[in-house]
Amino acid sequence: MLRGRRVVLGVTGGVAAYKAAYLARRLVEAGAEVRAIMTPSARHFIGPHTLTAITGTPVITDLFSGVSPHTELARWADIIVIAPATAATIGRIANGVSSNALAATVLASERPLVVAPAMHTEMWEHPATQRNMETLRADGVTVVGPAVGDLAGGDVGLGRLADPDEIAEVVSAVLAAGRDLAGRSFIVTAGGTREPIDPVRYIGNRSSGKMGFAIATEAARRGADVRLVTTVEYSDVEAGVEVIAIETAAEMADAVWSRAGDVDAVVMAAAVADFRPSTARSDKIKRSTEGLDTIGLEPTEDVLAGVVAMDPRPVVVGFAAEAGDLSDAARKAKEKGVDLLVANDIARPGSGFGSDTNEVTVIDREGSEDRWEMMSKTEVASRLLDRIRDLMA
Repeated sequence: MLRGRRVVLGVTGGVAAYKAAYLARRLVEAGAEVRAIMTPSARHFIGPHTLTAITGTPVITDLFSGVSPHTELARWADIIVIAPATAATIGRIANGVSSNALAATVLASERPLVVAPAMHTEMWEHPATQRNMETLRADGVTVVGPAVGDLAGGDVGLGRLADPDEIAEVVSAVLAAGRDLAGRSFIVTAGGTREPIDPVRYIGNRSSGKMGFAIATEAARRGADVRLVTTVEYSDVEAGVEVIAIETAAEMADAVWSRAGDVDAVVMAAAVADFRPSTARSDKIKRSTEGLDTIGLEPTEDVLAGVVAMDPRPVVVGFAAEAGDLSDAARKAKEKGVDLLVANDIARPGSGFGSDTNEVTVIDREGSEDRWEMMSKTEVASRLLDRIRDLMA
């Protein structure tokens, strides 16, 4: 479960910080990509060069080193593990205090969090620490340890950091629990098609492809075999995603229809042009003061309808981008024959093309509507995949 997975390792200021080096080595040997964050106090116990040498990437020690290192790491990670986690760091995270790079990364992340506490027994048993731990557990955080054993200063008691091998096993188990789509296969479409007028110009739309990319990424992280049919080039594609680059509706139809019979679900998040020029010029149309009288248009292939018509067919999810009125979405869902239709109002702030958030209404085959409030596209993808998983079951 660790091979190819992205692990952010947080190291805080306790004597057990030196064991983070062993944990980092264990994760790397298991095939994980590891990037470390150290709190300022952690540097009193272990040098950042040690973790840099083990992980092969520079350690983040400052919230202000670069542009938003915490948000970049939060998006990159599949999981965050903090070992050792001091009482101070536990308190910050439980109460949403983003006063250093590690706490800010945790607050910016939607990924699973594993915490391995390490401190003196008195600090661990203090009511404030226990209240904070109850908050973390209620928030879904996985806690490893602490164990009973030798502590700093010759003391013995409850508060010793769990064995790094045990922590690595828990990280692996948490990742495995989140791979509920293992063995499933998806086609996801993304971006807006481009229908050529001439070699330079085209008819297109403003779709950024972010929603489709979020769905493909989340499905791969949950174990699915994903083919992403896209008009948009992505520099950071999740392991396990096969990218199929296309431009036109005809190319998308060919790419999807030729593969849809072999997958469990097709998610049509792309904005496919409804029309294309009936004749695409082979030479560039010259600029003229008289303008251009007409561009003849013809319908493009209905990629979604082609998948719906297959027998047998996969689970089919369509998207409908509307401007201001979603009242017709339920009728569209029934007419199109999809299993789910995801409708959103692109005129609404935060829900349009190019945004990182979305507010959608999900309609099933019977016309039942489920409205989701504004959330990140990653969260929309996660919730949508839950619905698709249930349909496949």
